[in-house]
Amino acid sequence: MIYREIVHTCSNTEVARAAVKSIGGDFAREFVAEATRRELPSGVLAARLVREFADKADEVELQSVVAATDGSDQPILSGLRYILERGVRDYVHKGGAKRTPPAWMIAAARSAA
Repeated sequence: MIYREIVHTCSNTEVARAAVKSIGGDFAREFVAEATRRELPSGVLAARLVREFADKADEVELQSVVAATDGSDQPILSGLRYILERGVRDYVHKGGAKRTPPAWMIAAARSAA
């Protein structure tokens, strides 16, 4: 199942960082900014969210990952994006979001990602 492949590969911080960068665009910029707010490298945050998802996801969530990958040219990246968006959304909704960091910190995190 694609879900297991995502967890197996993207639980590694370096693979997760490269995957976020491969997804690119607004998603990657916003994800790096979120990682910066949490004072974490993007790969560490991504790998952590993947592992948390693997530990807590029920059958409905697993099927949602499969649905997110359906018909995609890059199913692992599509599934990873679903997992990361869910993880960030859940964190923000639980009141875990902090204030926006200074622009120089966001720029530094982007150049390091």
